[in-house]
Amino acid sequence: MAMLVVAVVAAAMASSSSSNAQPSPGYYPSSAHRPMAFSRGYTNKWGPQHQTLSADQSSLTIWLDKTCGSGFKSRKAYRNGYFAARVKLPAGYTAGTNTAFYLSNNEAHPGFHDEVDMEFLGTIPGEPYTLQTNVYVRGSGDGRIVGREMRFHLWFDPTADFHHYAILWNPNAITFFVDDVPIRRYERKSELTFPDRPMWVYGSIWDASDWATDDGRHRADYRYQPFVARFDRFVVAGCAPTAPPSCRPVPASPAGAGLTARQYAAMRWAQQTHMVYYYCQDYRRDHSLTPEC
Repeated sequence: MAMLVVAVVAAAMASSSSSNAQPSPGYYPSSAHRPMAFSRGYTNKWGPQHQTLSADQSSLTIWLDKTCGSGFKSRKAYRNGYFAARVKLPAGYTAGTNTAFYLSNNEAHPGFHDEVDMEFLGTIPGEPYTLQTNVYVRGSGDGRIVGREMRFHLWFDPTADFHHYAILWNPNAITFFVDDVPIRRYERKSELTFPDRPMWVYGSIWDASDWATDDGRHRADYRYQPFVARFDRFVVAGCAPTAPPSCRPVPASPAGAGLTARQYAAMRWAQQTHMVYYYCQDYRRDHSLTPEC
């Protein structure tokens, strides 16, 4: 009987461990595109004194301290594309910090812009980082801020090593990837709920103490500065606004349109086991502003 109990417990532990293991999506867009030198695709946006570029221009270190943070911006705007980087996040006490990789056209349309976010919200020791994905469509900043947040606790320690994060923006959907696992797919339901104006690509680290960690309960503590984020393997594969019609959107799967069954299975795994918030399931919100729900 004792041996049977041990066997059952071991089987349960093995099942739990395997359910938490990252599944293979069967398709790896990160391997389909060659990384570029930082300066080929990007330039400093702000805080140049808080940026260090490697000698071969393959990696960039940015940091936040009590004086300021830092950010970078793509040299061109794009009307669609696959945008990716590997990121290693600051460790330790990082509450209040926001390390971001995102698309935006705020500079072209202030107060009425579109944005697609991957934001890593800092934390206190012993608690996980939160990856917040978000989509804004024509209006954050005009008094009717309508976010479409989906948040995750990752299945690995994002401070221990580099991991690959990507946004694939196509005319029919926006797909967010973590180590090639599609964690979220935001589909085009109507012109009013989908960004279709050209956007630039950005990366940054900044103080978001008012909301980033437990709705502002834990704020940035500069006794732990500097907060250092590292980026490498920059990929920009997209069509600029002036590109000819022959410039085709990057496919999300070998089929070209949509995801494969294996990719959908990997996405279900990510959402069922690691998603911690989804705006469509938040019944405190006015969903007349998010008709796609």
